[in-house]
This record gives sequence, C-alpha cells and structure tokens, in this order.
Amino acid sequence: MSGIKLSERGQRLCSLLNERIVFLDGGMGTLIQRCGLVEADYRKGVAELENSVAELVGNNDLLNITRPDVIEKIHFDYYMAGADIVTTNSFALTNVAQADYGISDELIDALNKKAVSIAKTAAEKASKALGKKCEDLFVAGSIGPMNKAASIACDVEDASVRAITFDELTQAYSTQMQSMYEAGVDLFLLETSIDTLNVKAAIYAYLNLIEKWNVKVPISISMTVSDASGRILSGQTIEAFYTSIRHAQPLFVGLNCSLGAEKMRPYIETFDRIAECYTHCYPNAGMPNPLSEFGYDQMPADTANYLSAYAKDGLVNVLGGCCGTTPAHIKAVVEACKDFTPRKIRAKSKSMLLSGLEALEVVENNAPFVFVGERTNVMGSPAFRKMIKENRFSDALSVARNQVENGANLIDVNFDESMLNSPECMTKFLNLVGADPEIARVPIMIDSSDWDTIVAGLKCIQGKGVVNSISLKEGEEKFLEHARELKKFGAATVVMAFDETGQASTLEDRISVCCRAYKLLVEKVDFPPEDIIFDANVLTIATGMPEHNSYGIDFINAVREIKAKCPLARTSAGVSNISFSLRGNNPVREAMHSVFLYHARKAGLDMGIVNAGMLATYDDIDGKLRDAVEAVVLNTSVDATENLLSMADEFKVGASQKASTTSDWDSLSWQDKLSTAFIKGLDDKAEEIALHFYKELGSAIAVIEQPLMNAMKKVGELFGAGKMFLPQVVKSARVMKKAVSALEPYMTSSAQNKGAKIVIATVKGDVHDIGKNIVNVVLSCNGFNVVDLGVMVEPDKILEASRDADLVGLSGLITPSLEEMANVLKLFEREGLKVPVLVGGATTSKLHTAVKLAPLYSGIVERVGDASLMSGVCNSLLGSSSKASKLEILANQQNLRDAFEQKQQIQKTSKMLSFEDAKERAHKYVLNSRKERPFENSVMLDVDFEKIERYIPWHIFFKTWGMKCSSLNEVAKTPQQKEFFEDIAGALALLKNTAKPKVKAKMFTAQSSNASVMLLDENNVVVETLQFVRNQIPDANGECVSVADYVADETSTEKDFVGLYVATMGKEVDALADDLVAKGDDYTAMLVRSLSDCSAEALSEYVRCEVFKMRHTSDCKCGACSGQQSSNNGICVACGYPSFPDHLQKAKIAKLLNFEEIGVKLTSSMMMQPTSSVVAVWIANPNAKYVVPSLSLEQVADIAKRDCVDVEYLQKYMSVQVVD
Repeated sequence: MSGIKLSERGQRLCSLLNERIVFLDGGMGTLIQRCGLVEADYRKGVAELENSVAELVGNNDLLNITRPDVIEKIHFDYYMAGADIVTTNSFALTNVAQADYGISDELIDALNKKAVSIAKTAAEKASKALGKKCEDLFVAGSIGPMNKAASIACDVEDASVRAITFDELTQAYSTQMQSMYEAGVDLFLLETSIDTLNVKAAIYAYLNLIEKWNVKVPISISMTVSDASGRILSGQTIEAFYTSIRHAQPLFVGLNCSLGAEKMRPYIETFDRIAECYTHCYPNAGMPNPLSEFGYDQMPADTANYLSAYAKDGLVNVLGGCCGTTPAHIKAVVEACKDFTPRKIRAKSKSMLLSGLEALEVVENNAPFVFVGERTNVMGSPAFRKMIKENRFSDALSVARNQVENGANLIDVNFDESMLNSPECMTKFLNLVGADPEIARVPIMIDSSDWDTIVAGLKCIQGKGVVNSISLKEGEEKFLEHARELKKFGAATVVMAFDETGQASTLEDRISVCCRAYKLLVEKVDFPPEDIIFDANVLTIATGMPEHNSYGIDFINAVREIKAKCPLARTSAGVSNISFSLRGNNPVREAMHSVFLYHARKAGLDMGIVNAGMLATYDDIDGKLRDAVEAVVLNTSVDATENLLSMADEFKVGASQKASTTSDWDSLSWQDKLSTAFIKGLDDKAEEIALHFYKELGSAIAVIEQPLMNAMKKVGELFGAGKMFLPQVVKSARVMKKAVSALEPYMTSSAQNKGAKIVIATVKGDVHDIGKNIVNVVLSCNGFNVVDLGVMVEPDKILEASRDADLVGLSGLITPSLEEMANVLKLFEREGLKVPVLVGGATTSKLHTAVKLAPLYSGIVERVGDASLMSGVCNSLLGSSSKASKLEILANQQNLRDAFEQKQQIQKTSKMLSFEDAKERAHKYVLNSRKERPFENSVMLDVDFEKIERYIPWHIFFKTWGMKCSSLNEVAKTPQQKEFFEDIAGALALLKNTAKPKVKAKMFTAQSSNASVMLLDENNVVVETLQFVRNQIPDANGECVSVADYVADETSTEKDFVGLYVATMGKEVDALADDLVAKGDDYTAMLVRSLSDCSAEALSEYVRCEVFKMRHTSDCKCGACSGQQSSNNGICVACGYPSFPDHLQKAKIAKLLNFEEIGVKLTSSMMMQPTSSVVAVWIANPNAKYVVPSLSLEQVADIAKRDCVDVEYLQKYMSVQVVD
C-alpha cells in the first residue's frame, strides 16, 4: 500500500489544508426537518419504496432519489456559506443500517451514487455563483457508525455475544465505499464513531479497496464522546482510539457531534497533542432546545465564538458543524476563523503505540520494561487450560484480571491445544475480555501458531494489539502475505527468529534471521519498524547438554545486536522457557527468570512474557543461588550447570516468594524487617512494623517521615536500577499505605491548618502516583484536609474539585505531563480561579515553572521539588506570612524569566549560523603521528582520598554556600567564617572516613565525523557512537567548534583514541548524609553532600591527570597544580555539561563500562546514583578546549535522527538551552 499514490483531488485538498483552515458544512437533518416533508416525499417515484410496508419518514438518505432537489439545495447553501467540503446525504446507507427498512442492496447502491452526484452538482452550481474554481470545492462521502456495535455485548446473559461481526461490518462498509468511489467522491468521512472496532472494520475494508483501485482516496475519521469522561461509547480514551486507527493514515481526525463546542476543548487539545495528521472539530450547536430558533441552544455567533478560540490557539485544521448547525452557523464560523493560522502537524512518533481501552506508549530509549502476562495461555498454564476445557470462561477471566492487577502491561492469550477449537475459543474469550473494563484497559497479545486463530482474535479487539507471531518458517512469500494482512488490522507483531531451515539457536543465526526479516518488512511491506518486536528465541539452559550452555548469553547478546542493526524495532522474550529444565522447582526458576531479565534488560530487552506477580527481586535472591544462576545464564564456567543442580533442592523445600518462615522473620532486626517488608511487599507485616517504630520514636509523623519514607526511597533506588519491577513497587506502596493506616489513630492535627483543603492529582495521561501518595501522607499528617483525585485526572475534574480549595497540587512524572499541567492552568485562568497551584514530579523544574507555567495563570504557581517540603510550602502560603511568601515567589520567578529571556535574546541576536553552515566551519584536526595510550583496555581503581584532596575545586564549593572564596585558606577571616571553617573541617573529616572513591575507565580506538565520535573495537568495528554538539556561533578564529573536532577523523594516517570513565565517591556518602538528616543534623548533611560533590569533581580531575597520564608526559600540568587548563593532557568532558550536554549519552557509556561494577547506577531519568558521581569522556588532544555551545533546534533534530529518538524527548535531556 505504500506505493499507492494519493488521488489528485486528495493532493489538492492537502495543499489547501497546508495553506489555511478548511471548512466543513453543518447539519443535514436539522434542515430537512424544516422542509416539512411527509411520508409521500420518501416514496415518490420509486416502486420499491412505494410498495414498502415500513414507515419511511425520517429515513433521510432515501431523499437522494425521491427529493434530490431538497438535498441539492442544502448542499448549495452550505457551499455559498463558505464551506469547502460538503458531506453526502449517506450517513446510514449500508445494508446493516437499512435492514430495518427492508431496503434492497440495489437501491442502496443507487442511493450512495446519487448522494455523491447531488453534492457534485451543487458544487458546480456554487462554483459559478461564487466565481471560484470548482476544484476547490470538495465532496466527502459520509459514512455513519452503524446501528450495531461489534465490541459491545448485546446479551445480558452472555457478554461474549455481539449483534454484528467484523466480517459483516467489513462487507457493508466495503460496498458503500465502492459505490461512492464509482460516483467520484473526493474523500471518505467516517463520522460520529461510537465503537472503535466498527471503525477498524471500515478501515480494513478501505485498505483492501485502495489496493484494488491502486489509488488512495483520502479517508478521515471522526469520533464522538458520549459523556464528560471523554471516552468513545465503547470505552476507549481519545489516545487509545487514535492509536487504534492511526494505521489508516487518515487525512484528518477529531470530534463531531458530542457535547457542543464549549465542552470540547480538552478533547480537541488531546487530538492536537497526539495526532500526526490534520485535526478537525464539528460540534453540535449546544444541546437540543425545541424553543430555540434552530432547535438547539447555540446561535450562529455562539458556535463561531467557541470555535474561533480553538482556531486562535492553533488547535485545528478543519472546522464545521453537526446537529443543529445551519448555513448561518457555518457562515459565522468562516468569518470568525478564516484568517487564523492552521494547526501544525505533529511529527510521527517513534514510540511503539499500543492500546486497549487505554493507550500504552513504549518509547525507544529508557522506556519502562513491558510485562506481558503469560497465564492466559493453555500451553503454559494447566489451570487455565482446565478452565477452558470445562467451559469455565468466567473463571478464566479472573486469571486475566489477576495478571493485570499484578502489573501486566499486556496479556498474552493462547488457545493452541489439539482438543480445542482455537478460533472459537479466541473469539469468545476476547469478547468477554472486551466486556470487562478492568482487563480490557490493557492491550492484547494474540498468541497462536494457527493463522486463522490470529485473524479471529484481531477481529475481536478494538484496540491496537500485538500478534505473536509470524516468521520466515514458511518462506518469504507467506511471511510477507501475513505481514501485509497484519498491517491492515493495524497490529504490531512479534517476529520469531525462525526461517526455512528451522529455529535459530546460535548467536549468528538469531541476528541474521532477524535482520533479514526486518529488511523484508520495512522495505517490501513498509511495516512500521517501531511495530516490529523480535523474539530471538529464549531456549532452555541448565539441561546438562554442553551445546545448550550458551543459549542464555547468546540471547542477551543477540538482543543487543538486533537493537543496533534494526532501528526502532523492539525485542521480546518468553522468559519462562529459560528455566524449563528445572520445572517443579519454582524458587530456582523464579531466580533464573529474575537474573535473566536483569541482564537482558541491560542489553536492551523491551518486553517479556512472564507471570508479573511471580518475579524475585534481583537483590533479594539468596547470594549463593544468584551467583550460581548468574553463572548458568552468562555461561561463565563449564561446571555452572552442575553447581546449580547440586544446590537446587535446598532452595526447593519450604521456599516462599511472599514471606520467610516465622522463625526466620523473628530472627531479623527491626531495620531488616522494615527493609524486607517493603522490598518483598509483605503488607501483612506493615502494622507490626509501624507500631514498633511508633513505640520507639513516640510520634506517628516521625515514623512516617523517617523509617517508612526511607524504606520507600530504597524501593525507588532498586526500581531505578532495574532490580525491582513495577509490580513489586506497587506491592511496596501497599505496605506503605497499610503502615500509615495503622498509625492513623496516633496522629494529631495541626491547629493552624485544620480545615485547609488541598486537592492533589496526577494529571491526565500519567499513571504515576507513588510520589503523590507520599505527599498525601505528609500533608494529612500535618493536619491538612487532603482530597486525592487519583491518577490520569481530567482537567475538568480537577477544576470542579478545586473551586473551594485552599491549595491545589499537580503531579506528573513524564514529559507530556508538563503540557497537561499547562492545560489545567489555562482552564483555571479561563474560569477565574486564583487558588495557589503547586506542581511536582521528575520533569518539573523551577525554571520551567517560571517560564512556561506561571505566565498562564493569574494565581500563584510554585514548583515543590520534594514531598518533605510540601507541608512547609503549604504553611507559608496559608499562614500569616502568606502575602510575603507569594510576593517572594513572584519575584524569584520574574528573575528566572528575565535571565532566561536575556540569554535567549543574546542567542537569537548573535551571529548564529545555520547548522549546515556551522558544519562547514568545523575545526580541522588530522593526526599524523602515533600517540601512545596511557593504558590498554580497562582499569578499575580504589583511590585514597588524600590523592584527590588537592584537586578539590574550592571556588565551586564556596559558590554553593554564597561565598566568594577560591581556596580553603581564604576562610576564617572573621569569627563567623572561622566557625564555618571549623564546620567544614569537621564535615571533611567525616567525608574522608566514609567516602570510598572508585574509578572505572576504558580506552577505545576512535574517529570523528561531524560532531560524532565513533568508538571502535579491536577489529575496527564501531561499537558505539557518542553524539556531541557543535557551537553554531563562530569563535574568534571563525570556527564553529565541537569537542568531537579534537578527535582525528577517518582521513588521519594514525588511529586516535579516547577514554571513557565513571568516577564516584561511593554510596556510603549518601548513607552518611541520610543518617545525619535522620538525627536532625541537616546542616552537616548539607556540608557533607556539597563537599562530596566537589570531591567527585576532584576525582574526575585526578583521572585526567593521573589515570590518563600520557606515557611521554614528564610531569602534570593540571588545573589544580598550575592554575590553568593542562597544555598536554587533553580534557575530560563530563556528560550533561555544556560541552557534552545530552544526558542520554550516559546510557551508552554505562553499557560500555558496566557502571555497577563500582556501585554506580543510572536511573531511568539519566540520574547518577550515588549522587556524587561523574561520567565523562577523555579527549587526548593536547589542544582540545571545552565548548559552551549555542545550538539550534535544527541541530537537535539532527542528533535525534542519528540516535533514533524523538526530538521533544531529546530536548528534555539536553542541559543547554536550544534556540528555536
């Protein structure tokens, strides 16, 4: 289908959409009703109709033949009012919708063709009357939603029964489109959609038809929301709906009918945010009102006023009207909106987008791991198989529900059993799932080796699911045939590493088969690469057969290579296969699954089919068992299998995932009990622990803020390091909740804030609530009346709850949440609220709040960075000093805005070159003489603190404390400074006794190209590419420099090299600071942290001067010793600093260095743990200089393209400002 060209009329309409806002017509039924037609008008001159016994009045589509004059006049009036597109009078012209009237197929065909013909005649007449070209007036074939829904149950006794099938819908839609195509329609408009599965059937028919026609007549798709939930009648959110239909590549998408223009804004804003095509809105004229002149509430000026606000804000490309609107409404809309600039189309997402009732986005880099629940599979679950064979489908549904409750992001459904009718079972079960919102909210993975079963499943799901699987087993022709069919359903697919010769089992075969499949899919089918999921075959290890020993590590390495060679493709694993040889020993199998997943995820594995509720925590596995399992998975010794098998039985008896035995529990210290309960999710121990610490500390608030909060922080650290999974984190949150509940009788309210109402919510589109829940606990403990609206909260719901609130808290962890926060603030502003709003979450910042959020709202908007600060901020905004606090916030934000705008203005008015011109002015460096490496391969060092102390950048330390001193000797000039000097000395002594400075460094042969540095292995094969940036403002030499310019390029006669390293002061420092805070000594804790951060910089300088010391260097001329940048030992460029601003590059270095060997972890947001850590690149060139770049969005887009990431996603991780 990729080779099918857009029709000429479609091309002309696209040109018009690029130029301006395009206008649709308005209601048809409203105007027909005004004509006072009677039964005879619906039968006139047509024998079939004159002889019909049915009452035909109201079947307006019949008027195309019986009263074409009425329909033509309506079309003509809309064209004259300014409409560019009129929709045909064919809303119900399918054999399904006309069945109640007994209309024949032949007459339906004639009615559809006549509908198009009448509209085209009206266009020709209007063209002459308006004096404009007829080619600028378009006819859209109106296709209604049908009067039967494929995904909604129609039998209260049996939720699996449907009133219509996918195939019946496909036939009906196909016949209608064929008739319209033959009559010369310009585009199809699927409107007032209420069931996404119906729409998918229409899309399936459409894609088959354009293949037959060999021309693409554009299609546009319009949904209607049934109530304020913002969901289609069949239950999907707007995001899920769009995900399900985007494979049709619609010309425009949006809303019609629904609630009236005044209530559509949040939904139109959602389409604006996500749609990769044009968007539209054509609402009803408010609500029905028989006393109104037009039969609806809104007069033409009202509708125009509401829609012009959308047009002014750049939210839409196409505007029109639906029920109750008339040519007068359309004329008013055209006049109000014609001069506004149309909305800009969003860039195509590189994420894998899936959907059930809700959307699931799997981004390309650093996405959370996707769990596919495996228990709804007759092949893998005897219990599930027994339920299905005994026709206990309701019990089988509970298995699916349990998988979702335990954290599964998708559920895998399989009925491949010889005694089952797989297609029938798949259809019945998926229909039942579709009727259960708790299960249906997640996408479905249709798992079968039988193609008919796969197709049967695809015809049942309204969301975008995944097929598991297709392969080259039957040859290329069948593989491509299946792929093309899946594309028409809009499904993603798992591709097995299996070809005509059989299952790929070696590393080389797995990679070659997957790369071959990728090339076929992308080049011959135009299959979206982000919808390809490779399963490189998880094969069983620990079988006792030597040839199986490398299966685990080969899979892990295959994942890494497939991700590198197949851009945007994802990878998956059937995890339980790895441990099949140990079936019957669940504790060992679960340990194998956890260890295997841990290493596979580090290699880039995106998803796994696994029982989400039965995974051991990596760090919680018995050390002896974990070492044995790791040796088997990674194949590090020839006797690994024998060692594991010899100890397997001792872990089999009495082992339990959920809890230790009573005696084991009683032997633990209370700190260990606390840690164990939170990490293992032992909510039955929560009350016992909470009450113990209450007796110890004497304060419920102290228990929550100290031991319980510390335990949750530890869970967060393990999750960020990939050692705990989301389902386990959810269980930890339950422990926290139960512990707090146990403490509630002992809590007292603060008199100052009694009754103060604070509304908190995680904004729309964001499901993260652990941080918000902690805020709830903290505020409740401090006497506030907290109203927690939950997660994914619509702006309207936040508004209504906030009208009488004293404060509002908005939480969000993901980048799109910032936009949703902005939407809430805009809504508050429009509604005249002034309540202070506090925002928090990982993506928020003081600068973003000041520059992007605060200007949207007349009230206070403040960013609070930590849950522990919330009560203090709330007190300051509600107490006696609230006026001063608000003025201070406003002043600080204005200062931030002024500084930001000044920097932006300097960049915009400076001599910034285009990115292409800047590349032409790169610094030229050619290496023609051989340099000796400081060391070969890699080194790992423990460094004495005394060795780095002389490198501490004291000016940075004192700047943190607001002092202008460049060395420690400058302090102690006054008694106050002397006291501070003593405090520093005391904190430094603590740091010296606690810190464990470590370094991991590695050398790579390297060469540069543009602003990239390629790292090569011993065979000169590129193993990784680091992306630097280029300054787009010429320096004094007229050069636009990048750090990469100081690495020799491919023209050099000798190979250059670079060093990578990670340096840390050790996790012990964080523990020390936390201990000081727990003891109430925040001041010393701050001193220790700031000293440690500066010591990490000192350690980095030590690495540059000593570890990377060139062999021909006689003495060090480092910055600390000489007071200036070294003249002979290159530079160290830290990731996240201006010269190397892309934090995403840390992930690449982390993989190459294996940070965890020295206890350093990289969080999903690219933060380093411990916090006093540095990751950097050493550039050996003695003339190398740091670069403080000015760069444009054009350059960021270029980097994003090379790294296959989304531009907006990359900008989030850029530490320098980007000029638009």
